Amino acid sequence: MLKGFYHETQILSWVLSYDGLHSPDSLAVTAAGIALALSEVPNTKVIAGVRVGLVDDKFIVNPTTKEMEESKLDLLLAGTDSAIFMIEGYCNFLPEEKLLEAVQIGQDAVRTICNEVNALVKKCGKPKMLDAIKLPPPELYKHMEEIAGDELVKVLQIRNKVPRRKALQSLEEKVLSILTEKGYVSKDQSFGIPETVADLLEIEEEDEEVVVDGEVDEGDVHIKPNGRRSSPSLFSEVDVKLVFKEVTSKFLRRRIVEGGKRSDGRTPEGIRPIDSSCGLLPRAHGSALFTRGETQSLAVVTLGDKQMAQRVDNLVDEEEFKRFYLQYSFPPSCVGEVGRIGAPSRREIGHGMLAERALEPILPSENDFPYTVRVESTITESNGSSSMASVCGGCLALQDAGVPVKCMIAGIAMGMVLDTGEFGGDGTPLILSDITGSEDASGDMDFKVAGNEDGVTAFQMDIKVGGITLPVMRTALLQARDGRKHILAEMLKCSPSPSKRLSKYAPLIHVMKVNPEKVNIIIGSGGKKVKSIIEETGVEAIDTQDDGIVKITAKDLSSIEKSISIISRLTMVPTVGDIYKNCEIKSVAPYGVFVEIAPGHEGLCHISELSSNWLPKAEDAFKVGDRVDVKLIEVNGKGQLRLSRKALLPEATSEKSSAEQQARDLTEGNTEQSKDKSRATKFVNPTKVESVEDAPLSKKKAYKRLTSSARDGLKNSSTTVSSIASKDENSLVNGEAKIG
Repeated sequence: MLKGFYHETQILSWVLSYDGLHSPDSLAVTAAGIALALSEVPNTKVIAGVRVGLVDDKFIVNPTTKEMEESKLDLLLAGTDSAIFMIEGYCNFLPEEKLLEAVQIGQDAVRTICNEVNALVKKCGKPKMLDAIKLPPPELYKHMEEIAGDELVKVLQIRNKVPRRKALQSLEEKVLSILTEKGYVSKDQSFGIPETVADLLEIEEEDEEVVVDGEVDEGDVHIKPNGRRSSPSLFSEVDVKLVFKEVTSKFLRRRIVEGGKRSDGRTPEGIRPIDSSCGLLPRAHGSALFTRGETQSLAVVTLGDKQMAQRVDNLVDEEEFKRFYLQYSFPPSCVGEVGRIGAPSRREIGHGMLAERALEPILPSENDFPYTVRVESTITESNGSSSMASVCGGCLALQDAGVPVKCMIAGIAMGMVLDTGEFGGDGTPLILSDITGSEDASGDMDFKVAGNEDGVTAFQMDIKVGGITLPVMRTALLQARDGRKHILAEMLKCSPSPSKRLSKYAPLIHVMKVNPEKVNIIIGSGGKKVKSIIEETGVEAIDTQDDGIVKITAKDLSSIEKSISIISRLTMVPTVGDIYKNCEIKSVAPYGVFVEIAPGHEGLCHISELSSNWLPKAEDAFKVGDRVDVKLIEVNGKGQLRLSRKALLPEATSEKSSAEQQARDLTEGNTEQSKDKSRATKFVNPTKVESVEDAPLSKKKAYKRLTSSARDGLKNSSTTVSSIASKDENSLVNGEAKIG
């Protein structure tokens, strides 16, 4: 857009048709650039956009959605035929040189599109509204520098943001007052605006009517800005404020280019002082306060189960849930202003997404850490680079919450000032590290880069000049890597340091494996069974998957133990030789009793197996509701269970032992003796399977183990944080799933 064009311009991009294969966002950028180039809006270059992916170490321009699922890079690039205007993307610790290679490929594709669009514009483009360009009078710049020049130099040397802002506001009011007293500024608020109906009619007659197919299309009538009455001695107040801002930016840039010093006294490569601490909020699962200069982020981590995942709407009907999400909050108070608090703004959503995608590559897999993770970054004060402060604070808060991250990452915002001809230079770019708010506003670039010393995880760049080239971007990326190394070293000095263990207020999650065919038994008709288990045991949630994975979430260990017992009984598979204790007799018949060894599993204990003594009728010794210990001695072809109580009675045991002793005395070999000794009997309590009284839990107490540090990487991150030692496949985890 040309300088001096102040007409509000809106470009709307609608997805009218979607094939489900190609993402429409890069196409929308190109379509917007074409529409702008064909319109009357004065612009200098055609803009186009492309997406670049990396699959099997090969770069793909505008990949399909399926290819993006396997891509290690998601780069969205926009630019002209000669320069890059904007890049944004996410990757998995991609080296800087590899990223630059992707940018080069994207730039080549953009150049091809722009050349085609330029040919289209020459054929059917509309004349540009060059008469709508309104620039402030050149003599106003001269007056501004004469009046405010010396004081402006002193004000820009103030290092702190708030005092410097107040001094600039005071100086602006002073300049306006002086120009008004000298008669250069009109005191009439209606200056420059038509005062009478005749003036309005005169301007309306000057409007051009565009005739299409012989009819006047009122929608295409040129809308010109209100004309200014020619007056060589008067300036509008709007022009004065605009010129003051431009002169301030010019002086700030000159100080950096000529003196090598920034507003806060740093060198171009300098990083603001960094301070960080963890565990500030005692009841939060994890918290960290990261401060860099006058920018501060309070990051809080909350852990939950699968039900806490964030649901995402998309263009297709498929449900999408995010088990990790970051919410960025920028209240007006962080910049000393009063404002309305409501739904997140587009800026907050964009900054939050950038920080979220930067942190995502360091998180463990769902199998290693079955929690839903929510990070909330609240900016308590801001003077530039608050999104990158959210990355640093979020990384520390994740460690404080006990999340076994793969490594630590940091974020930094890079800037640029061109040594232009107004400073006597040749346009050489000067790259700035860790820019402040004023350097962002007055500079030529805002380039955010997040990652570690090995590679990049997220990046975002926008340019305020006519674009930048690859050599300039290479310099910025390498300088950003040096800045990240410094920030990471400062983050290691965090005091108090991250606890790297789960908070006692975080929920417990137990992951167990059952037969996939038994999942429906756990759920029950309409979910009645799983709801009854939750109500009976006091757990918060039970989540089942089609592959037989069951996740139990609770606040305490005892609730999990109760639910494990019930689920184990529901999904058990009876095995000959198993012993079931304290089983309830469900019905009695003359020939025996039917005993429930587990929910849905009943077996017949024949009258001959009820007692070592003779019984005429089973009703004589047993009734419904009695509890007995039984042993499973047979499962017939129909799946019917045959039980024995007699096999567990002391008399039967003694007789059996005596018979075995006689057999051993008569047998010369040791084959049967070894076989008898190796025979193991499995005990199962149907009412308290793996309970505190009967299961190995009572013999081996629950233990807690610290998760691995970031330096240990993934090697130790799969160790359990809290589990129950057991010989079966189930393992109780406090923080991580460990499925045997």
